[in-house]
Amino acid sequence: MNLALPALIAFLVLLPGFVFRSGLKRTESESLDFSPFGRVAAEGVLFSLILHAVWLSISSLVGFRLDPLTLMNLLSAHAATQARGNVQIASQFGAISAYFSSLLVASHVVPALIRRAISTFKLDRIDTVAGSVFRFHDAPWYYLLTGADFEKQDEPDLIYVSAIVEVGKEAVLYVGVLNNFYFDKEGQLDRLILQRVKRRPMSADKSADGQDIERFYPVDGDSFVLRYSEAITLNIQYVKLTANEVGTVA
Repeated sequence: MNLALPALIAFLVLLPGFVFRSGLKRTESESLDFSPFGRVAAEGVLFSLILHAVWLSISSLVGFRLDPLTLMNLLSAHAATQARGNVQIASQFGAISAYFSSLLVASHVVPALIRRAISTFKLDRIDTVAGSVFRFHDAPWYYLLTGADFEKQDEPDLIYVSAIVEVGKEAVLYVGVLNNFYFDKEGQLDRLILQRVKRRPMSADKSADGQDIERFYPVDGDSFVLRYSEAITLNIQYVKLTANEVGTVA
């Protein structure tokens, strides 16, 4: 009796579902998935069942039919039954290898296409009926820093970031246009890349008589790197430009 073989077969059968799930999720973590194990397992198994159902249907259309009894024989704890399953697999090894190879490739490619379609057609917007189904709940910074919750015609042309940073024991306000943002391996916001940055000390809020004066000083450079860990507060402003303003900015 070979106990390792059933475990290997179960792994190969379920692997496409977990690969599909991992590719479909938009997460801000590059290392570990901290989702509850029960949810991960349930989603992985569900996607595996769906993928195999689809792939078996496609396989039958091209003339390949995988006998479920072969799989049951391989999962059996009875040595003779396992041996019978091995013979059955050997007789169809090429077709079975093509089946699992193509399924694994599809498990990588299809989720990326689905994610692009969701983002393109904005099916994940928070104020839509489909949003609760298609929304990437593990990527809150993505929605905040891209304006993905806006309708197509209302998408912001610019996203301004205002951040207060302590410099030499003095609070300094930095304001700039968001160009990009990055996360660390644990999914925490790591840094924001700003352009056209200006700064001023918070003490220069207004003049003594309450009049607004030119208080900001431009920061030289093309890209300003703001470490999120160094920001005391962070403010996001979405800006929709008029036709005249677009020409001015360009």
